[in-house]
Amino acid sequence: MTTATATKIFADRIGRIEVSATMAITAAALKLKSEGVNLADFGAGEPHFSTPRHIKDAAIEAIEKNFTRYTNVAGIPEVRKAIVDRHACDFGSNYTPDECVFTTGGKLALFNAIQVLVDHGDEVILPVPYWVSFKDIIQYAGGKVVLVESKEAENFRITAKMIETAITPKTKAIILNTPSNPSGAVVAPEDLEAIVRLAHKHGIYVLLDECYVYLTFTGDVVSGGSFTDCKEHIVVLGSLSKTYAMTGWRAGFALGPKPIIAAMSKLQSQSTSNTASMVQRASIAALTGSQECVSEMRADYIKLRDQALAGFKTIPGLTCTVPQGAFYLYPNISKFLGKGGITSASDLAAKLLSEAHVVVVPGEAFGTSEHIRLSYAVSHDVVDEGVKRMREYFASLS
Repeated sequence: MTTATATKIFADRIGRIEVSATMAITAAALKLKSEGVNLADFGAGEPHFSTPRHIKDAAIEAIEKNFTRYTNVAGIPEVRKAIVDRHACDFGSNYTPDECVFTTGGKLALFNAIQVLVDHGDEVILPVPYWVSFKDIIQYAGGKVVLVESKEAENFRITAKMIETAITPKTKAIILNTPSNPSGAVVAPEDLEAIVRLAHKHGIYVLLDECYVYLTFTGDVVSGGSFTDCKEHIVVLGSLSKTYAMTGWRAGFALGPKPIIAAMSKLQSQSTSNTASMVQRASIAALTGSQECVSEMRADYIKLRDQALAGFKTIPGLTCTVPQGAFYLYPNISKFLGKGGITSASDLAAKLLSEAHVVVVPGEAFGTSEHIRLSYAVSHDVVDEGVKRMREYFASLS
């Protein structure tokens, strides 16, 4: 064997992560669609709505006026001001534009925050179920994931007491995603405050993934950034993708202590640099314009949720918690394991796709083995058709 062939090709860090399960499911679904297969697609987590007209017009105007050059890495002052003003208006926070960085999607905000805060050996507390990318991003940074199991019987509630039992001298951060992807669970305001104050007391950072914060159905729309006296240990990770149906625009942000935001901006300067300039203009229109579109979308998500849950009740053996936010259902499929050659949630997801032409994501991607995730951000007709196909498929396993 020559020296050239014996040389290691890939860095160790790339072996610590896997391809996103949701992206893999999306790719498989797209392949079937290209072959003409009609799918009931509950896989991808993105709004079925079009981006509101006034947001698109702002981007078009920016292009027509040649606002297409480089900007400040962290975003133009106007977009950062729009973000902090929107957050202050809705949640009572007190961030300034230099405590804000605009990123190419909410995922980049999370990635950069983890990269600048988590070193090799640092522990990050992560409640289960968790969004697919959290675990991999922590491990990519060299951190150790410390899982905190929630109970389905308690609607996946996360409390300060649960978090406290997982804290060690190596704990650097806690990730909270509320409303949750995949379960739709919402951390109650009193639990959120208790966790934030616990972390602040221990000098631990709380990374708050608030991607779905405006899609909370309980009426108690609270941000961890509201607890301003704990601000030095809070990083709010936000996105316009779900709130304004802007997934493909890649518009995200982080709010946090000035030194952390500066470090994230420095990292961004050596990777993506600024987010597309016309996207920044569109984002200003989204944040400063009428928020009626958000209310309208949220109202339809509630109708879709209730429609899907009603449909699930017609499928014997399928149980599901009632999500209080986001646009996901996380039904328990344990009653079907062992039937029809199905030994895992992944098996079930594969068979639903190939035999029933229903796209779901297996629970293993989110840290549980007895669930599948469905995104109900689809048309009402797709909900009905998908539930019908699932009912027929599950009945065939009896």
